[in-house]
Amino acid sequence: MKTSKIARIGMFVAVAFVLNYIEVLFPLQIGIPGVKIGLSNIVVVLCLYGCSVKETFGIAMLRILLAGLTFGSLYTLLYSFSGGVFSFLVMILLKKSGRFSVYGVSIAGGVFHNIGQLVVAVLVLQTDLLLYYLPFLLLSGCIAGLVVGLAAALLTKRLAAVFAQF
Repeated sequence: MKTSKIARIGMFVAVAFVLNYIEVLFPLQIGIPGVKIGLSNIVVVLCLYGCSVKETFGIAMLRILLAGLTFGSLYTLLYSFSGGVFSFLVMILLKKSGRFSVYGVSIAGGVFHNIGQLVVAVLVLQTDLLLYYLPFLLLSGCIAGLVVGLAAALLTKRLAAVFAQF
């Protein structure tokens, strides 16, 4: 792997990690446990449009691993990985279809991140009562996905010249 590629991946992982840390410092208090914007996902959506699929997946998974080991527990790591993988797969499929804007891809990522985490929570806790939480998670995923999509769209335009160099 080229040194410049390693440096670029490291830079994106670091930025995503810092955004995750900011979110840990200033949690969103809306009365629904676990709901957050997912600022670090700005980097993932941005990389979907400027890096390879393999690089983007690596960046997303490294950020989840680092944040989970630093700020979380085994369960938060499990939930983050499940949500991250599920949302990543959906975002890749929607982006490749060419039918969705960055906003639509990001909103779907937010929604499916929450669905992936909910599925794992239902399996781990062995109760389907958690499914009553689904409407709130769908709404929060749409809102978070829109915020992330807006930021990623703005940054994609601003960084187009930088991505062209890679």
